Amino acid sequence: MSRPPVAVPPAVSATFQPFDLLATLIAVVRIDGSVVFANAALEDAIGTSRRTIEGSQFADFFSEPQILRNALEGAGSNEFAALRYDAWLKRFSHDPVLVHVIVAQTDRPGEVIIELLPLEQQARQDREERLIDQAQANKELIRNLAHEIKNPLGGIRGAAQLLQMEVESRDLIEYTQVIIHEADRLQTLVDRLLAPHRRPHVVGDVNIHEVCERVRSLILAEFPRGLRVVRDYDTSIPEFRGDREQLIQAVLNIAHNAAQALADRVAAGDAQITFRSRIARQVTFGKQRYRLALELHVIDNGPGVPDSIKDRIFYPLVSGRDGGSGLGLTLAQTFVQQHHGLIECDSVPGRTDFKILIPLP
Repeated sequence: MSRPPVAVPPAVSATFQPFDLLATLIAVVRIDGSVVFANAALEDAIGTSRRTIEGSQFADFFSEPQILRNALEGAGSNEFAALRYDAWLKRFSHDPVLVHVIVAQTDRPGEVIIELLPLEQQARQDREERLIDQAQANKELIRNLAHEIKNPLGGIRGAAQLLQMEVESRDLIEYTQVIIHEADRLQTLVDRLLAPHRRPHVVGDVNIHEVCERVRSLILAEFPRGLRVVRDYDTSIPEFRGDREQLIQAVLNIAHNAAQALADRVAAGDAQITFRSRIARQVTFGKQRYRLALELHVIDNGPGVPDSIKDRIFYPLVSGRDGGSGLGLTLAQTFVQQHHGLIECDSVPGRTDFKILIPLP
């Protein structure tokens, strides 16, 4: 049977206010099971006010409350310093969520800290960390590889030009021209690889819908028939500080990839790309929790990203299209990460959704 709530003095809650800055779910609980403090993330997850949680029996928020009661008894008798297990956390107006529970003793007698890690959220955070680490590795690889290619490439082109001046045979001149042409093509590729690291980050006020409209006009100019670009904007999204040109290029790269993947539907006349902007609240990405973030979706009704490259689409030189350079998404991710943001992709046949997340002030 649930015990009646115990009043928690305001001064006690204030002591634990720093926990509100954490993205993980935190509760400070007495050995008798009553909640001393619940942070904002736990309040959001359960779907009820902190006032309701504090003073109540925390075990009652779990589908199997006795497990937590046993853990608290063990903590009270110093049987362990920390205990971990998985459990179902009950939520108001929502289905229970599976969480990893960590019960740890504190330096305050008679109290423990209980940390809850939603397993779905943990998997998402792991995926985001891999994306960030991957992007950093890509950045270093690209810079090093481009510089290693650039120096000998100049020598090859120069030698071919000198050789062309010396030979008289038309056939040999054609060979030197092939060398020069291919060297120039590689030089263009190297310049594209180095572009985001050379160009200064020009910061100003950015309206994301102006960015989308610019990209929309460019896409429709290239694909005037058979493609519909739908606007689904939240006009309440405020301006933010960023590099407008970089963001235009990032969104354009994603939208252009989508338009090219829609070739069959463009021919059939039912191709569609949607720009959808929303405000996300209390979100966590890149190991940080943000009160507000821009959530921009670029959605297409194409065939989807091939399974063979789904986990590698942000790698440089990986492309799902014959003749593609495989740089568009790599550069888009680089530009967005320079705004402390992240690009995620969710793709199934008939619907591919690239989601850009950027913190808002």
